[in-house]
Amino acid sequence: MTPRKIHKIAGLILVLPFIGWIITGLIFLTKPGYDGAYQQIAPKVYPIEQGFTVNTQPGWLELNIKRTILGYHLLVKQGSETHHLNAQNLAIFPQPSESDIILLLEDAIAINRERYGIISPNNTERHSQGLNSTYVTTTGVELTLDWNTLSIRQRGLDTKIINTLYKIHYLQWLGQRQINLALGVLGLLGLTLLVYYGVVIVVKGNKHRRV
Repeated sequence: MTPRKIHKIAGLILVLPFIGWIITGLIFLTKPGYDGAYQQIAPKVYPIEQGFTVNTQPGWLELNIKRTILGYHLLVKQGSETHHLNAQNLAIFPQPSESDIILLLEDAIAINRERYGIISPNNTERHSQGLNSTYVTTTGVELTLDWNTLSIRQRGLDTKIINTLYKIHYLQWLGQRQINLALGVLGLLGLTLLVYYGVVIVVKGNKHRRV
């Protein structure tokens, strides 16, 4: 098989990836809508108005006291885990009721009502997994509360679209990690062949012109 034919086949195989790379590359350079799609939100914290004496335990690596609309929280880092304690009695801070979770989330998203809308128990979806609770707001944004770390993750339609574009760009098309990895390797191999045989064709063409 001649270099020109290999170059042509590699080019045809890479037509779709090239289109994906061009479109997604332009989006990644300009980053339209990234500010909203990946906005970092967290429970609103209030000034700490009282002192605490904490008797540290062996293995505690980090302590962090926060005051939210639900009270005082003590987050303890122990190894790779974070323990959520009640700062006033050092007992495990139990996951609050649905109404309290909504109160905490509403307090956090008040910074940007245009994006997040509101959360209503009668007009929202809720999914729970362990100590994580996800609520879908009236604007379609998913808010996931990780109670152990007292953190919030938000994901809207724009976030999903941008994440999909990253999958397109990196050839993660088939839904399984191993297959996607193989597809990515094949894509790089095809690109290498395209460049290599393109150079070979140019070099040979220059030699023929000299002769």
